[in-house]
Amino acid sequence: MNVSEKFFPQREQIVDHDVIDLSQLLGTLWRRKLWILAAGLLFLLAGVYYAFSVATPKYKATTDILLNANGAELVDLSAVLPSLGADSEAINTEVEVLKSRALIERVVKAADLTRDPEFNSTLRPPSLKSKLKSLLTGAESKPPNAQFELTTTIKAVQERMNVRNLPSTYVLQITVISEAAEKSVMLADLIAEQYVLYQMDVKFEATRDASQWLSSRVADLKIELEQAEARVSEFSSSSKVVSLESVQALERQVKDLRDRRDGTASSALIAEQKVLDLQALTDASAEEKAQKADDARLLTILRTQGEGEAFDARFEQVLTTARQQAERTSLQAASLSNSISSMEAEIAAQSEELIELQQLSREAEASRLLYEYFLGRLKETSAQEGIQQADSRLLSRAVLPEGPAEPKKSLILIVSLMLGVMFGAGGALIWEMRQNNYRQAKDIEDDTGIPVMGQVPLLPARSRKAGIEYLSEKPSSAAAEAIRNLRTSVLLSGIDHTPKVIMSTSSLPGEGKTTISFAMAHNLVGLGKKVLLVEGDIRRQIFGQYLGAKDAKGMMSVLSGDTKLEDAVIFNELIGADILVAEETKVNAADVLSSNSFAEFLNRAREIYDFVIVDTPPVLVVPDARVIAQNVDAVLFTVRWDKTSKTQVRDALRMFETVGVSVSGIVLNQIDGRGMKRYGFGDSYGAYSSYGKKYYNN
Repeated sequence: MNVSEKFFPQREQIVDHDVIDLSQLLGTLWRRKLWILAAGLLFLLAGVYYAFSVATPKYKATTDILLNANGAELVDLSAVLPSLGADSEAINTEVEVLKSRALIERVVKAADLTRDPEFNSTLRPPSLKSKLKSLLTGAESKPPNAQFELTTTIKAVQERMNVRNLPSTYVLQITVISEAAEKSVMLADLIAEQYVLYQMDVKFEATRDASQWLSSRVADLKIELEQAEARVSEFSSSSKVVSLESVQALERQVKDLRDRRDGTASSALIAEQKVLDLQALTDASAEEKAQKADDARLLTILRTQGEGEAFDARFEQVLTTARQQAERTSLQAASLSNSISSMEAEIAAQSEELIELQQLSREAEASRLLYEYFLGRLKETSAQEGIQQADSRLLSRAVLPEGPAEPKKSLILIVSLMLGVMFGAGGALIWEMRQNNYRQAKDIEDDTGIPVMGQVPLLPARSRKAGIEYLSEKPSSAAAEAIRNLRTSVLLSGIDHTPKVIMSTSSLPGEGKTTISFAMAHNLVGLGKKVLLVEGDIRRQIFGQYLGAKDAKGMMSVLSGDTKLEDAVIFNELIGADILVAEETKVNAADVLSSNSFAEFLNRAREIYDFVIVDTPPVLVVPDARVIAQNVDAVLFTVRWDKTSKTQVRDALRMFETVGVSVSGIVLNQIDGRGMKRYGFGDSYGAYSSYGKKYYNN
C-alpha cells in the first residue's frame, strides 16, 4: 500500500468533487461577507466621489434628419447624380457620411472649434502624464501645428457625436454630447445643416463638372460632324454616281441587252446551221435542194424550167444569202456582248462608289446623332445647375436639454457597488483558494483518512507553564474539556489494550506538540494515574528550561546505566508527573533513540508507570520521531489551526509510512474561536463552538 492509499484515502473522492460546489461557494462568500461589504462600500465611496466631484457634467442634444429616399426631382430631368436609394445599405452609407471626416471638418471650421479647449486638447493645460514624461525625458513639448490641431478637434467631435437610423424609417438622429447645453444644441443643428449643404455642394460640383465635360465633348463632336459631312460632300462631287436609282436603271438595261444577245445568238446558230445544210446538198437532186432551201422562187424555177443553169444560179444565190444572214447575226450577237461587258463594268464602279458614299453618310449621321444627344444633355445639365435639391431635410431641431445626461450618477453608484461586491467576492474566493491550511477537523480527516482525536482551543497564556496553570485553575474551561476529550479518544483508540506509551509530535516547530504533551500528562495525573513525561528531543533540551531542572540527570544517564530511572526522574508539582529530561551527548540522537537501550528503557517505564508520554522533535526536521514511533503504542500528530500547511502534513505522514508506522490520531491545536466565527465555522465544531459556552467556565 502506497502513501496515497494509506494516508489519503479520500483523495480520489476529492478529485471527483473537483467541480463548483455551490453551497461551499456560498459558504465562503458568507464567511468573507465583511470583506465583500467593505470592498463594496469602498467602491461605492469611490463612485460617489467620482460622480459628484470628479465627473464633468455633459449635456446631450438630438437633431432629426429626414432622408428623401427616391424622392421626385424638382424638374423632370435626369439628374447627374442619382437620388438616394431606399435600401438599408444606402441609409447606412448616409450614416457614415454624417460621421465622416470631410463633413465634420466643415462643422469644425464653421463653428471655429479649434479655438474651443473642450474639443481641441492642445489648448488645455498639460496633463500629469505629459508633465511626468517631460520631466523624465527632459524634452520640451513642441507647439502643435494647425493641421494637428484640426485633426485632434475632428476626432474629438466624432467621439462626442452619434448617428443612428430609427428602425423602419428614413429618419436619422444626430446626437451630440458637450459640456455646455447650448453648445450641444448648436453642434447638433450645425451638423445637420452642414450635411444638407454638403449634399447640395456635392450635387452642384458634380453638375458643374458634368457641364464642363459635356461642353468640351460637344465641341469635339461638332468638329467631327463637320469633318464627316465635308467628306460626304467631297466624295459626292468627285464621283459619277448620282443615286442608287441610277445604278438600278443601268442594271435593268444590262438585263435587256442580255435578253437581246441571247435571241441574236440563237438566230445566228440557226443561220449557220442552214448554211451547213445547204452546203451539204451539193450532190443532192434538184428536188431535194429545192425542198431544203425552202425558197419559193427556186421551186417555181424547178417546176417551170426544170434543173438547169437557172436553178443552179438561184440555189447559189440562196446559199449566199444564207451565208450573209449567218455572218450578220453573229456580228450582232458579238456587239451586244461587248455592250453588256461595258455596262457591267460601269455598274461595278458605280456600286463601289455608292457603298463608300453610303458609309460616309452613315458616319456623318452617327456623328450628327451623337452631337445632338450630347448637346441635349449639355442643355439639361446646364439647366440643373441652379435648381438642384438635397436628398434630405431638417426634420426637427435640437431642444435645449433640461439637465446633464452624464454622468449618470445612479448608474455609476450601482455599477461601483456591483464592482466592489464582485471585487470583494473575487478576492475572497482567491484568498480561500490560496489557503493551504487546515481550519476544520473534517478537512484533515478527508485529506488524510486519520481521525482527529482532539480539537484544542488557543490557551489564554503566554507560556507553557502559564498554560498548565490555566488548565489547573480552570478545570471546567473549554480548553480543559478539549484535553479531556483528547485523553478519552487516545485511551479508547486501542483495540485490544489501552496505549501506555504515547508519542507527541508535529510537522514543524511551533505547532504546540510540547504543550499537548504537558496537558495530556497533567490530565492523566488527574485520573490518579502515575505518569512519566519523557523529553525525546535530545537536540534542543527545553524541558529543563521550562520546568527548572537544567542540571538534572536525564535520559542519557539512564541509557548509559550510570543512573537508575527512579533516580533520574524529577517530580513536577505543577503537572503532577515525573519528568525525564534530555541530556547533551556527542552521539547522534537518532543512533541513541534507535538503540536497544532506549527500547529497554521504554519497557522499564511501562512497568513502573501507568502512562508514558514522549515528546519528540518535529518529523520534517529530524528523523528522531520516526525512530521513537517504532517503540510506542500510540502516535499523536499535532496540526496547528490555520497555520500548518496541507503539504507539510502530507510530507510528515509520508515520513511515518516509510518506517511502517501508523499515526493513531491528529490533534487540531491552537484553534482561535473568533477566527472560526470569522470563517463561519464557530457554531459547528467541538469545544470552541458557541453552543458550548453554557457548559464551560473560561
